[in-house]
Amino acid sequence: MTESDELTPCVGGLAYDGARRLLLIRRGNEPGRGLWSVPGGRVEAGEDDTAALVREMAEETGLSVVPGRLIGRVTRGPYLISDYACAVLGGRLRAGDDALDARWCSAADLTALPLVDGLVETLATWGALPD
Repeated sequence: MTESDELTPCVGGLAYDGARRLLLIRRGNEPGRGLWSVPGGRVEAGEDDTAALVREMAEETGLSVVPGRLIGRVTRGPYLISDYACAVLGGRLRAGDDALDARWCSAADLTALPLVDGLVETLATWGALPD
């Protein structure tokens, strides 16, 4: 058994608006309750990453997306999170499911919000910070 076999597979969506602001949600549940992060969650039994990401983005943000390329993977505690670029097709931005809030965030916003640990550093490493 490898380390990744013991981790819970999760997905996250990196979506940007026309001003290249990044879509973030304020987490309603642990881990990270009350902190801001990219939308996403666990891959359910029978789902692939694409299906899980489409479902999670709709549940947490009200937006329909088309997942694109894998941007990167990160391990946070017992979770192996695969983050994908996402194109927004439509919907109305709203906090739903386990999200307390949802909004588009600029780079300046990231310095003012309470974020999950390692978010800015990880996004910077991937070249995925908002403008």
